Parts: sequence; C-alpha cells; structure tokens
Amino acid sequence: MSGKADKIDKIIARLQERIAEGQFYEAQQQTRVVAARYSKARNWDAAIDILYNVAQSLLKAGQGGSGGDLSVLLVDVYKQAELKPDAVTKGRLLTCLRLFDPAEPTRKKFIGEMMSWSAKFGEYPAGDPELHHVVGSLYAEEHETYEAERHLVLGTKESPEVLTRMEYEWYKEDDSHTAPVYAARAILPYLLVANVRAANAAYQAFSSALIADNKSLGVEEVSSISSVVKVFPSLPLLNFLGLLLLALQKGSPDLFRQLRTNYARHIAELGGAWDEALEMIAEMYFGIQRPRQSNPLLDMMGNLFGGGGAGSGAKKPPARRVEAPTSEGLD
Repeated sequence: MSGKADKIDKIIARLQERIAEGQFYEAQQQTRVVAARYSKARNWDAAIDILYNVAQSLLKAGQGGSGGDLSVLLVDVYKQAELKPDAVTKGRLLTCLRLFDPAEPTRKKFIGEMMSWSAKFGEYPAGDPELHHVVGSLYAEEHETYEAERHLVLGTKESPEVLTRMEYEWYKEDDSHTAPVYAARAILPYLLVANVRAANAAYQAFSSALIADNKSLGVEEVSSISSVVKVFPSLPLLNFLGLLLLALQKGSPDLFRQLRTNYARHIAELGGAWDEALEMIAEMYFGIQRPRQSNPLLDMMGNLFGGGGAGSGAKKPPARRVEAPTSEGLD
C-alpha cells in the first residue's frame, strides 16, 4: 500500500514542479490525463489526491482558470465515486474554494457543482447547509449581497447572524425609515424555507442592532410565553414583522388576516414587494390558500366542457400546513 502511496506522491510532486517552473497549462493537462486514468480504474482515492493537491498549487500560483478547472473535475470524481458529504469530502472543497480569487469566473461554476453534488449525495435536497454557510459568508465579506442571501438562507444556525449583519450594514447606507425592508430580506426568506427559529434570530439581531445604534429610538415590548417582540412607534413595518413572528405561534388564520388588515396601508407603500411572500406564508403557516390567477379563456373552456378549469369550481387540495417549530437541518 505504501508503494502505491509513494507513486501518487511522486506524481503530485512532479506536477507541482511543472507549476513552480511556470508550466501551468502543461501541469493542468497532465493532471487531467493522470486523474482520468485513475478514475477509469476506479481508484478514486488516487484521482482525488492528485486533483486536490495540484488544484491547490495552481490556485496558489494565481492560475484561477486552471486551478478552477481541476477543482470542478474533483467534484466530478466525487460524483462518479458517489461520495457522500462529510468532514473530509467537504473540507477538500472548502480548502480549494478559499484559494479562489473573488473575480475568477470559474469559481461560480465550482460552487454550483459543489452544491449539486451535496444535494444529490447528501441528506439536504437544497444542498449541504455547511457548504451554503461558508459560500454565503464569503459572498457577504465581498459585499455580493444577492449571492450571499441565496446561500445563507439555506445555511447553518450560524448563518442568521452573518446574514442579518450584512443586511444591517447595507441598511445603514440608506434612509433610517427603510430598516424594515432590510430586516425583511432575512426574515421572510427564512420563513419561506420553514426555518422559523432563524427568522426569529434575524429579527432579534436586527432590532437589537437598531436599538444599540439609535439611543433616542422609542421602543416598547410585547411578549408571549416564548418570545419578546419590540415595538417601534416610528417603524410600523418592523412591528408588522415582529407581530407576524408572534402570530406564527398561534397559527390562527383570523389573527393573520387581522394583522395584514391593520398594516395594509404600510404594506401597500412597498409597491407589492412583500405580497407574494406573505401569500406563501399565509398558505404555509395559516392554511390560507393563495389567490388563484384567473384566466378568462380557461374559465370559458371549463364552463363549456364541464372540466376542472380555473373557473369550474373544482377545489384545490388543502394546503400543507407548516408548524411554527423550525424544520430539521435548516438551522
């Protein structure tokens, strides 16, 4: 066994010499050939070892395209070998990820391949939470807000703090009255992926930062058995978000409708930005079916032929309710 390991080490050392000599393309191509040979022989460990080490060396040498290509190939070998996400398999990928220059185009492809592998061979259909957390945190550091949001919402229990801090820093560049808009960018998506605990954590973190930075801000408190909601007289939509989180504990459709009615004018001022999310939340947590889009032509066809068209009176199956406790794996 040690003889085989020595052989692999020598191959890696020879390829790394090419890189040290500046023969980047040759090193990349030779690595592909050797890795393909070991993959064909189903010697996954050897193929992975070679790709992992040479990819790192190329990335450290500033050869993002070549290093990125081998990193993507590394994930492909994971898929061929049907490896599951664990500390070792994820660790290799995250080591490579951290070596990429943020501007390297190949990085986005590598991230996509990494997520699809973890989704297919792991236990989380949306991709491994730890991978999402690390990717999202990197994007947050780079001020790539939209990319960070996509990943952090699917991350770990550490993700709400990172996401909320990013949203709060972004908010500070805007007018003071826009605070609820930025808080909602964390709270509503967490509710849409059924992670109520993370939504509450995001609300608490954002409102606490707001109070700490604005000593003169008027604040009152409304509490239930399990949580405390701060009331901001000057920020009605932030109050709406806090009360929404309280209402989830009750699961009462009437309570949700009353809440929306009381804040309807303020929500309308957002120009429909929250409407779809709130409709989905109403269906998920309160069993209120979303309004169906009416199609006059389908309505007419349904009436003519007595089918189950949009206007034929056919009932949709009842919406699946989501209970307030957070779903496993998402926090």
